[in-house]
Amino acid sequence: MKKTRFILRSGLLCAILAAHAAWAQDRIYRCGNEYTNNATQARERGCKAVDGGNITVVQSPPRNNAGAAAGSKPAATATSPAGAPKVDNSAQRARDADARAIFEAELRKAQTRLADLQKEYNNGSPEKTALEMRNVQGYAERTAELKANIARVESDIASIQREMGRLK
Repeated sequence: MKKTRFILRSGLLCAILAAHAAWAQDRIYRCGNEYTNNATQARERGCKAVDGGNITVVQSPPRNNAGAAAGSKPAATATSPAGAPKVDNSAQRARDADARAIFEAELRKAQTRLADLQKEYNNGSPEKTALEMRNVQGYAERTAELKANIARVESDIASIQREMGRLK
C-alpha cells in the first residue's frame, strides 16, 4: 500500500514539474524569416506570436562577405593545398598511362565476363541443369540472377568507359 502511494505521489510530482516547465517557456514571435522570444523587440517590429508546435532553429555558419564586397569571383578550378608536393609533367603522364592500362585491363575482364554471362543466359532461356528439370522455381531464380548479373556488368563497363574518357 505504501509503495502504491509513493508511486502515485511520484507520478503526480513529475506531472506538475512537466507542466511548470511548459508554462515557464517564453512566448516565440515570428518576424519574417526570423524568430525571437523578446516581447519588446517583437512589438517594435510588428512580429506575430507563434502558437502550438515546436520550433527548431538551425544556425547557418557565418558568411564571409569580404570577398563578395570586393567584387571578386570564386576560382573556377580547384587548387592544390599550399604544402602539397608538385608532380612534374613526365611523372603525371606516366601515372595517367598506368591508370589507362589498369582501366583497359579491367574493361577487357568485364567484357569477357559479360560475354560469358550472355552466352549462359541464352536470350532468357539458359540450359536447364538436372536439378532444375524438377525444380521450376530454381530455374526461374537462376535466370533472374543471370539477368541481374548482366545488368551489373554492363553498368561496370559503362563506368569504366566513363572513367577512361576522363583521362583524355
